[in-house]
Amino acid sequence: MQFAHSTPDPDRRNWQPLSDHLTAVAALARAFAASFGAGRAAELAGLLHDLGKYSAPFQAYLQGQGVSVDHSTAGAQCVRGLPFQKMDRVMADLLSFVIAGHHAGLADWLGANGGLRSRLDKRTEPLDEVWRREISPGDGPLVPAGFDWSRDKERQWFQLAFLGRMLFSCLVDADFLDTEAFYASVEGVEVDRSWPRLEDELGGLIARFDGFMAAKQAGAPASPVNRLRADILAHARAQAELSPGLFTLNVPTGGGKTLASLGFALDHARRHGLERIVYAIPFTSVIDQTAAVFREVLGDEVILEHHSAIEEEVPSRDEQRWGRSKLRLAMENWAAPLVLTTNVQLFESLFAARTSRCRKLHNLARSVIILDEAQTIPLHVLRPCVAALDELARNYGATIVLCTATQPALAAPRFAGGLALDPARELAPDPADLHARLKRVRFDLAPETMGDADLVGALGEVSQGLVIVNSRAHALVLYREAVAAGLEGVVHLTTRQTAADRRRILADIRCRLDPERPQPCRVIATSLVEAGVDLDFPRVWRAEAGLDQIMQAAGRCNREGRRPVDDSVVTVFRPAEMKPPREIAGFAAATGRVLASGKALDDPAAIQNYFEEVYWQKGPGLDREEILTEAFRVSRGSLDFSYRSAAEKFRMIESGMAAVIIGHDKAAQSVLAALANGLSPAAAARKLQPHVVQVPPQQRQELLDNGHVRFVEGFDDQFAVLKSDHLYTMETGLAWEQAGELGVENGIL
Repeated sequence: MQFAHSTPDPDRRNWQPLSDHLTAVAALARAFAASFGAGRAAELAGLLHDLGKYSAPFQAYLQGQGVSVDHSTAGAQCVRGLPFQKMDRVMADLLSFVIAGHHAGLADWLGANGGLRSRLDKRTEPLDEVWRREISPGDGPLVPAGFDWSRDKERQWFQLAFLGRMLFSCLVDADFLDTEAFYASVEGVEVDRSWPRLEDELGGLIARFDGFMAAKQAGAPASPVNRLRADILAHARAQAELSPGLFTLNVPTGGGKTLASLGFALDHARRHGLERIVYAIPFTSVIDQTAAVFREVLGDEVILEHHSAIEEEVPSRDEQRWGRSKLRLAMENWAAPLVLTTNVQLFESLFAARTSRCRKLHNLARSVIILDEAQTIPLHVLRPCVAALDELARNYGATIVLCTATQPALAAPRFAGGLALDPARELAPDPADLHARLKRVRFDLAPETMGDADLVGALGEVSQGLVIVNSRAHALVLYREAVAAGLEGVVHLTTRQTAADRRRILADIRCRLDPERPQPCRVIATSLVEAGVDLDFPRVWRAEAGLDQIMQAAGRCNREGRRPVDDSVVTVFRPAEMKPPREIAGFAAATGRVLASGKALDDPAAIQNYFEEVYWQKGPGLDREEILTEAFRVSRGSLDFSYRSAAEKFRMIESGMAAVIIGHDKAAQSVLAALANGLSPAAAARKLQPHVVQVPPQQRQELLDNGHVRFVEGFDDQFAVLKSDHLYTMETGLAWEQAGELGVENGIL
């Protein structure tokens, strides 16, 4: 008998027969892919993925003789040799990527070490012919039935490559789960992956949602804003009857988008039997706020958070087995009914090549995927992101909701390769009328530049106000000037501060803004305050920027509609001392050109024109790495797909920054102490995320050179910890500009 997995039992009584593993993985993979019609292809990948284990050297390795041998290539070679015709022949070639990569990840056809092509050409160990009796490739078409292929050849190849990644997801998740189940059974361990099915929970979740909204509306004042929020929610939920696909939710900031989109998702999933709700947020800085809302509405039992602040790298072999919680396990494949994540986690997974990042992808099929603040998708990856969203809706039964106050101009055909956005599938009732009725501020375009002294003076004339500028350097200068001027209640909010400290600062701001107990609150912030942070100021000043950013800033003014519109002023100004970063300057120029046409800042037509202007301006830069045009092609009859290269190039965030750990509070200190006492580096990195400040690399090097920062001994350059405590305060954040000062004595943490 041939075996897939061994145990210490020398008699091999509890070893896993290879045919059992292959047929079990095939059945699981087929079930996963059934939701998008590719069950037969996934099943074949499962049957052949470990074909190389039928070789004598691998069986000897299981018995402790020799070393492990390549057992992935044989199946990849085999599938290409099966007698398929026409499009199924292409599918077989695609499956060779999937099978060959099920451990190392999806490869390039032509890679640095030869790529997949060289693996397919290499000589593999002979296989025991028993495999032909134990498993049968079966028959039937491999191409998913009913797939909607684009007429554009370039897009067709992207669709095929996307299908390959989804099949890869089905295979690697099935392989992990069956292997885990085998070892758990042998060792008598129960692995808790038991999440309820969304379908079974929807009745109770909708009842909880209805009860929460009824209590919320009963306790809210009968203001025009609250009446409109109720109308928006009712209209969105009524649209849940429409078939799955692409939707927009175009509601001004403060109109209740989060709850309206959640209500729609629950009703829509019940109506159409959808299997999961995925809510993607642009920034980790606001994910705590949204998670708290979801838990208050729906409870903890169905919600999984998965984002960089809590993500752990691939665990060790021991950790992979039994040392992880149910939540940690669910992060591997998004098995929970409701997943709360970030755009970075979602889109970088959709273009990933690693097994650990791809396992979850098949669970996006037949899901409701809500993109909060859809306009924040970075421009340099916009076209690939749009193509992925289109494909999920087109061929994987997913519903996509673009949820935003400033709907980006992504509709085809005006946006090349764009989305088929139907006005009839807008979830908000008459967005143009909503924007007019939810008008809560008056815009004031400052005719002259405003110096820092002018801004500090203007802040001094109000007890509560928010100033948003375009750089951390400008925010720090303004904060110090406001403090020097003796203004009361001055608060600084910036990514110079750790995420843990920003949470404390935001809590303090909300206390100060409480209408029942108002206190002086003059906040000077960078743009991080704009997207999704629920704050309500009577006055806002915003440095010139893109029109979408200006509108987001306006959402922090008179958010609840408690004040007269004429008294709620958003002043847009040009800073006198600080020039904006180059990209922001380009966005500000596009805003100026739109306004020059005579449109008002908050006119939906102006927002549409602004995005068209920016997209035209960027042109090829909307797919700067040419992922759609170059990464996935057909060359001389071969699928010249560059999965690994595309994954390396696709990065949502281009920070170019380096991390410095701030160990000034007990939580960070306890993690660093645990790291010294054996905590795994991956776990430490995850736990330290809230205590990190991202610094320009040159400045971090200067901090290191002058002894202000030291690496933790024994971990190379993985953990850079601030040693000069005077360079960081919660109020100002990290003053890396002082890196040139003499630091602490040389030493190692």
